[in-house]
Amino acid sequence: MKGSVTRSFATARRVLRQLRHDPRTVGLMIIVPCVLETLLRLIYTHRRQAFDQAGAPLLAIFPLMSVFLVTSIALLRERISGTLERLLTTPLGRHELLAGYAIAFGLLATAQAVIVSALTLGPLGLRVRGPSELVVVLAIAVALLGMGLGLLASAFARSEFQVVQFLPATVLPQLLLCGLLVARQRMPAALYGISDALPMSYAVDGMHHLTSKVSADGAILGDIAIVLAFAVGSLVLGAATVKRRTS
Repeated sequence: MKGSVTRSFATARRVLRQLRHDPRTVGLMIIVPCVLETLLRLIYTHRRQAFDQAGAPLLAIFPLMSVFLVTSIALLRERISGTLERLLTTPLGRHELLAGYAIAFGLLATAQAVIVSALTLGPLGLRVRGPSELVVVLAIAVALLGMGLGLLASAFARSEFQVVQFLPATVLPQLLLCGLLVARQRMPAALYGISDALPMSYAVDGMHHLTSKVSADGAILGDIAIVLAFAVGSLVLGAATVKRRTS
């Protein structure tokens, strides 16, 4: 058990060292969501209530998209270059390998979520009725979901171009069905049922609950737990594909 943990953290350190020498990637993950939230605030300069209603859900959606792209492309490069194949000839197991990636990108995703949340709740003035701490926690959970989905998507892509194609294929349908544009309760029954199976629906529901309810309740905590469960499930599925795709 101790050796497994050691190997996972060694993989995480290797990935973090690579990211340290790739400032553009780090900038994509952290700066772009901040810029998008700032643009949204400027668009709604004279419509503060509209910014409050849209800014909270997008606080979860913007980071998810950037984390998805960065993590999927990073792992895909290691698949294509043969790095994963070489690593799997060592005592490093596939679950330890994915755990290392999850630790590294999880730390970066957490930093991203905290920075974007601090900007949006602070200088940009997003108003929520619920605990601000839970806004940050939910943003972190969604960023981790983006990481899990990105690592999973890398298993099925053969090029970086295909990774980019996976973004509209996996994220945009959720964007349409998550309740951001139209309340899910007002959708046709079939679409509402589909939305219940999509993780982004619970992220947006959680943000809506935090903007409308003063105290935390079971619904908000349940939304966070479901988002985290989807993130863990994505990592487990991603680990199951590593040996098959690198053999």
